[in-house]
Amino acid sequence: MALVPTVTNDGPVIVEVEMGADSSTTTVRATVVQAATVFYDTPATLDKAERLLVEAATLGAQLVVFPEAFVGGYPRGTNFGVIIGNRTAKGREEFRKYHASAINVPGPEVDRLAAMAGKYKVFLVMGVIERDGYTLYCTVLSFDSQGHYLGKHRKLMPTALERVIWGFGDGSTIPVYETPIGKIGAAICWENRMPLLRMAMYAKGIEIYCAPTADSRQVWQASMTHIALEGGCFVLSANQFCRRKDYPLSPEYSFLGEEDMDPNHVVCAGGSVIISPLGTVLAGPNYDGEALISADLDLGEIVRAKFDFDVVGHYSRPEVLSLYVWDHPAPSVSFASESEKSEISHK
Repeated sequence: MALVPTVTNDGPVIVEVEMGADSSTTTVRATVVQAATVFYDTPATLDKAERLLVEAATLGAQLVVFPEAFVGGYPRGTNFGVIIGNRTAKGREEFRKYHASAINVPGPEVDRLAAMAGKYKVFLVMGVIERDGYTLYCTVLSFDSQGHYLGKHRKLMPTALERVIWGFGDGSTIPVYETPIGKIGAAICWENRMPLLRMAMYAKGIEIYCAPTADSRQVWQASMTHIALEGGCFVLSANQFCRRKDYPLSPEYSFLGEEDMDPNHVVCAGGSVIISPLGTVLAGPNYDGEALISADLDLGEIVRAKFDFDVVGHYSRPEVLSLYVWDHPAPSVSFASESEKSEISHK
């Protein structure tokens, strides 16, 4: 495991945040994790997450961001036997195993992640595959440094074939959390390219914008820089670095077109990065292997950046352009008796 900290003369910086102090003078040590899931083995993945948190804590990390679908796994290279008009028996079995690797929220795995955050005194942002009955969601969970579960964000729009295996989030899970180290929120992979979603997060005052992803292409860096500049916020993008050998062997797990694929063949090259509100790359992008990528975030940069561009403030034109966000839960079924009980309880 390569450690890629911000270089300082005095070693890792550990900042004690004083509540009520001028937040614009605060410096926060942030770490993004670039590492692979232990596929189909959620307990082993949680063990690995804890080892990585230990390493991040030795760097003085106060905030640690993991990649998209780190717990539960990103099923790269497979199609679950789906073609238009047909699903295969093998693909159905692949989905059963994938469903078994997902976690309930809340649940024992969430409790363990909360305990890790509290033990190592870090704010933790973790990409998971959430199981809600028989539907899966690509989700980000957030925890504070006292070991409390803060809440979740479900990916609003899965990309391409992801829509076959993941459900769609709704407006009730687009949180931005006010914490002693800044206002923290997350959007997952290509939903970061949805301008209206970004506007909703900017309107909630996001300062540390976490972007767990599965996109290791160079063009992803342009999106991350743009969001940092547009939102006047720090952007922390965490991606997995994985090779073919990080997934089960064929025929249990088959990559499309993998004939004679070398076990060391890189199937996701990472590219995790930390970018300042003025568009400066503070750490990364890293394409070399599994790594912890760290930087010190000077929250004063947010004010400096918004001096000349505040997208929901002095640079907005609400009388010309505005956005309405439906932020209520959108269940598929609502029961009249439950609505009646709710009305009675509020009388």
